[in-house]
Amino acid sequence: MTRLSALIFDVDGTLAETERHGHRVAFNDCFTAHDLPWFWSEGLYGDLLKVMGGKERLRHFIEHYHPELQLQVELEQFVKQIHKEKTQYYQSYVQAGKIPLRPGIARLICAARDAGLKLAIATTTTLENVHTLLEHKLHPEAASWFSVISAGDVVKAKKPAADIYLHALKHLHVPAEECIAFEDTAHGLQSALKSNLTTVVTVNDYTCDEDFTGAALVLDQLGEPDHPFKVLAGDAGDAHYVDIPLLQTLLGEHGGLRQRKTGSN
Repeated sequence: MTRLSALIFDVDGTLAETERHGHRVAFNDCFTAHDLPWFWSEGLYGDLLKVMGGKERLRHFIEHYHPELQLQVELEQFVKQIHKEKTQYYQSYVQAGKIPLRPGIARLICAARDAGLKLAIATTTTLENVHTLLEHKLHPEAASWFSVISAGDVVKAKKPAADIYLHALKHLHVPAEECIAFEDTAHGLQSALKSNLTTVVTVNDYTCDEDFTGAALVLDQLGEPDHPFKVLAGDAGDAHYVDIPLLQTLLGEHGGLRQRKTGSN
């Protein structure tokens, strides 16, 4: 059986519910500060989440909802400035304790460290956002627990392209066959699958209706001993929360499936 060596985590929506009450609110506060008559409702933001990356999302919004602004400002500089200020708002929310980690995240990360597994991050959010979340919600030294943090614009092509996961794998020095990725969106899943990664999906209200074909397991959350997960797709056996033995089993099953597909070609 293939040995589990590393876990690779997405951040927004996977480590924490950052989108609805974090990034969205930060964008709105930034719009208000600039006297912009814009407001991203939860419904609108759900549509905008189809565009990966904060700067890309803001650029898409302007181009499709307020194209006249492109005649008034230099668009790229405007997007960079708004996104920079929005990041400062977001980080203040995290530091104030307004954005908790999702169930099971802290437990699983600590269990992985105890088991000697490597940890990595693969996300479109900025490096500063990742550090702030880890340091304030997990442990002051948590960023150092991760062998590699692939974040933001470290690669040009955002998810669903494979680039961010390939970057993480390159610097992790572990083959994809020995890793499990954690995602919350269909775009993230496709990025991981293109990198040949066994992937566990934990959905949220924004992503629960997306297509997660190819995921090893789809759950409502990772679960805790006293707060079991709900299996939406896949087979978790007798497990009620995600732990290292369950992940090792999933990796072995995915590896066997991959070998059978290769043998049939």
